[in-house]
Amino acid sequence: MTKTQALLQPIQVGDLELKNRVWMAPMTRSRANNSENKVFDIHAKYYRQRASAGLIISEGSQISPRAVGYINTPGIYSEAQTEAWKQVTQAVHEEGGRIFIQLWHVGRMSHPDFHGGKLPLSASATNPNSKSFTPEGFKETVTAKEMSLEEIQETIQDFKNRAKNAMEAGFDGVEIHSSNGYLLHQFFNSTSNHRTDEYGGSIENRARILFEVIDAIKEVMPENRIGVRLNPSLHGVFGMTMDEETIPTFDYIIKKLNDYDLAYLHLSEPFTDVSKLEFAEPNIAKRYRPLYKGTLVINSAFDQEKGNQIIEEGLADAVAFGKPFISNPDLAERFAINAPLADWNSDTFYTPGEKGYTDYPKLEEEKVG
Repeated sequence: MTKTQALLQPIQVGDLELKNRVWMAPMTRSRANNSENKVFDIHAKYYRQRASAGLIISEGSQISPRAVGYINTPGIYSEAQTEAWKQVTQAVHEEGGRIFIQLWHVGRMSHPDFHGGKLPLSASATNPNSKSFTPEGFKETVTAKEMSLEEIQETIQDFKNRAKNAMEAGFDGVEIHSSNGYLLHQFFNSTSNHRTDEYGGSIENRARILFEVIDAIKEVMPENRIGVRLNPSLHGVFGMTMDEETIPTFDYIIKKLNDYDLAYLHLSEPFTDVSKLEFAEPNIAKRYRPLYKGTLVINSAFDQEKGNQIIEEGLADAVAFGKPFISNPDLAERFAINAPLADWNSDTFYTPGEKGYTDYPKLEEEKVG
């Protein structure tokens, strides 16, 4: 009798029974090319095709107009956007799937072109020295405006209110995007947070905003439907660099997350080679599995073999796959029969329309074709 792959075992996440541990990672696809930045029928088709994932985590969706940093990304802050997402959640649920929405604020990774000439917001007045993809193409980022205490409180309320919108839209939960060099991550990192008030200085102060966001969101939805995403060893991406306090900061955050009954913690292995960096942690799952007591999801460049292995070793409970889900909508089914995977076309990752989005066939369709 063939042993069932670890990736294909069901898993209990909060009060949700998920059919497998092959999760779809959040991926920006830039298909909301309309004046209201709302999803429409092609999004419903795209997510429906991938509903055999144990859990779909949607593309990042901005929590306010000030949170925007890329063209054609969908929001969850307006009534029209919230209403539009209902067709996506309905499509996934009709196929027996589950879907969380990722709540997103890019912070300084934006450009004044998105904000009527106003500066992007961040923990401090810093420049990631990167590029922002604006309606007029790539432009150099600028020095952001340090958020006032009032703006911080408004942003915390935005996270709360958009979580409420997500529940109204039929999502099974939300993931707080506190990763990859975006706003909340900018607060954590002492290289991007130079504040001297209660949101800066000490590790506890720099982490404070995340816990205030969680506390606000759990007022409008069950705590066990909230996920958190972190990327502890992000270096050289979006202007993020590491210092001697970076890993201790994430150690503190992840230990403190044990005080909550979260759906899951979603961690990324390093995006770049950090093995020679003095302050980095090259093995994220190995470091944080002993520290975190809840459901741990790991991401970044996993394949079927490595995904099964990390679960079998007890270092993660599920694996979030990104690019393989772009070109293999039936990824879990392919894993089940050890079928070959289709290659993705990176030229169509962020281009509007169905090409490179909903036109990748499932294995059975490949055979018919």
